[in-house]
Amino acid sequence: MEWLSQFIHFFLHIDQYLIALIQTMGHWVYALLFLIIFLESGAIITPILPGESMLFAAGSLSAVGALNRDLLFVLLAVAAVSGGFVNFFIGKYIGEKILASKRLNKLKGYIQRTHDFYEKYGAMTILIARLIPIIRTYAPFVAGVAKMRTRVFSFYNTVGGIAWIGFFIYIGYFFGNIQFVKNNFSFFILGIIVVSIVTNLI
Repeated sequence: MEWLSQFIHFFLHIDQYLIALIQTMGHWVYALLFLIIFLESGAIITPILPGESMLFAAGSLSAVGALNRDLLFVLLAVAAVSGGFVNFFIGKYIGEKILASKRLNKLKGYIQRTHDFYEKYGAMTILIARLIPIIRTYAPFVAGVAKMRTRVFSFYNTVGGIAWIGFFIYIGYFFGNIQFVKNNFSFFILGIIVVSIVTNLI
């Protein structure tokens, strides 16, 4: 279970990993962050990626000049929204074939749960799901399979993506470098993860 402890360590100390990446990659770290958000929003095979915790950490690092806050917001908002669109159109045009594949049996439970969520909340699922890990990855796909109108999806996907990115980037920017938060950063990240898990179980 060494991989699990490393995985947990990564999440709890994601700010330190980001600092190391910035030092190693320079401005290319923006491309990496873009890719992570894009994949979490746009690929049903990558639902477990560090969404909120990474955004909060990136926002806090922008407060000390390690990253550009507004550039982060614009790039990652584009990543979230465009990823949602890709996922939606995949679901719309080849979703039925994907669901019929036996290779994705492990994912079908999550997809079914997202479908139930969609049945309950309708188009608002696209907006609400941005705050729920795993569900947010499958929501655009399920909307596509359900043949949601593109115009309706576009509205909720755009508003949801921008709001999700903006909230965590700017919360990280304004609160991530308060001394108390800095001294207990791992606990705040843990809190974000716990809230995300609890939300996902409701």
